[in-house]
Amino acid sequence: MSIQCPATSDEVITHDDGLCPKPVFCSFYRRELETLYKVSQLLGRSLDLHDTAREVLRLLHEEGRLHYGMICLLDKESGLLRIIDIHQDEATFTKNVSYLPGEGIVGSILSEKKLIVVPRIAEEPRFLDRLGVYDPQRPFVGAPIFLGSNEPVGVFAAQPNFADKFLEDNAKLMQMIASLIGQAILLSSSVQEEQEKLRAERDSLRRRVKRQHGFENIIGETDAMRLVFDQVRMVAKWNTTVLIRGESGTGKELIANAIHYNSPRANEPYLKLNCAALPDNLLESELFGHEKGAFTGATSMRKGRFEQADGGTLFLDEIGEITPAFQSKLLRVLQEGEFERVGGNRTHKVDVRIIAATNKDLEAAVESGDFREDLYYRLNVMAINMPSLRERMDDIPELARFLIGKIGQQQGRPLTLKDSAIRLLMRHSWPGNVRELENCLERASVMSPDGVLDRDVVSLSGLPEKALIGVPAQPLPPVLKAPAAGEQDTAEKAWQNEELDERERVIAALEEAGWVQAKAARLLDMTPRQIAYRIKILGISVRRI
Repeated sequence: MSIQCPATSDEVITHDDGLCPKPVFCSFYRRELETLYKVSQLLGRSLDLHDTAREVLRLLHEEGRLHYGMICLLDKESGLLRIIDIHQDEATFTKNVSYLPGEGIVGSILSEKKLIVVPRIAEEPRFLDRLGVYDPQRPFVGAPIFLGSNEPVGVFAAQPNFADKFLEDNAKLMQMIASLIGQAILLSSSVQEEQEKLRAERDSLRRRVKRQHGFENIIGETDAMRLVFDQVRMVAKWNTTVLIRGESGTGKELIANAIHYNSPRANEPYLKLNCAALPDNLLESELFGHEKGAFTGATSMRKGRFEQADGGTLFLDEIGEITPAFQSKLLRVLQEGEFERVGGNRTHKVDVRIIAATNKDLEAAVESGDFREDLYYRLNVMAINMPSLRERMDDIPELARFLIGKIGQQQGRPLTLKDSAIRLLMRHSWPGNVRELENCLERASVMSPDGVLDRDVVSLSGLPEKALIGVPAQPLPPVLKAPAAGEQDTAEKAWQNEELDERERVIAALEEAGWVQAKAARLLDMTPRQIAYRIKILGISVRRI
């Protein structure tokens, strides 16, 4: 039995058991499938239609018998249908050509939301011929481009061959290609929106991190801290190696963060490593990386911190704890910016700014031979000395309030720090520096059900009583300082503050009087017997400093 192909009039022979082993395929439909396949491949190369439109139109011109192919997209801002590309002589093409919805054939395709087939454009009154490239004797086909909704976002149009007997089939082919273009645009829009969200989130996080590590989050008004701030501002804009020195808990890492996030490398990688936390063999792998098979368990190549921080900053905390054997390995990368991964022989060069920190006396370590002298001089380019908390006691009130605000955010409730608690905090030596102060305030906040931290709550938090012994009395907080001469009548003493409860007013008066009850009684206009009675019933622990 034989049948005739409706498209080509070719004879296709069939048998009861199926097609003939040597059938004659329809050449038109074969080219159509090949064209669709190649168009889909081109559209998949890039998410930006502007990059692939020209190649798609050229392919349709050469293989799909569709000439002067044109892709127009709707501009959301202006509402105009603008041409993004057309296959023809570029010397005569003006990309500024645009159409209003409903204007001409192209605008009608957009507004009517349907395929339009014109057998001969010379007979079409809506044809505007703005481009001047189309043959008026040939057909014209245009299909709307949809993004999965009922509203089109563009038009795909072309001019098939003259007197092409497959005009309707070409129109269907163009409709399928328009659908592929729409899917490509939809995917591109989704990816672009996601990228914009990620960029916005990245920029927001960068701004937040910069605010968190800015100078406003480092509390200090004393001369010692002002010197530190001046040094940080000067050194941040250069690539100089910085060595931050100070006792544990003084905020060396905060200073390192401030240097990086206020430097030209702020948008580059910033990595940290505690050198005291790892033995030499792991420290070498962590800093320099390792090749696959370099040691047992090295199942893949791994980049080290130096390689990951290329172009940015690497913060090496507790640099004084590394062994002399590893110091020589570290010296080369600090001096030359070169290193080899563990188990590798290829030299890698990096551009990394080094910020190191230590609480050890490196000069003494150099004298004893525990620290290499050449490494010491390589690190000690710009030294910043962090003062201990006992050296800047005037910062305690503001520092305590800042820490209480931070703890309150973590606990999700407002916390109030009373002046009596601040006076108690200022009589402590704080050997653990700011870290100890923060821990003390966090314990006190946990033990305060109403969020009010007064003297008793801070005392119950475990503030060592022995630390108060032998510590000279520190100046009162700024809000509690005695007024200057000539201001006695206008400034109010803490024990005169009516907003304080009676217990805090008595404590404030005792503090003012140096815990001499007779003097405190005179300040409160009481007799010594009356103040002794109030000390007893209010449960005030009399301290003698």
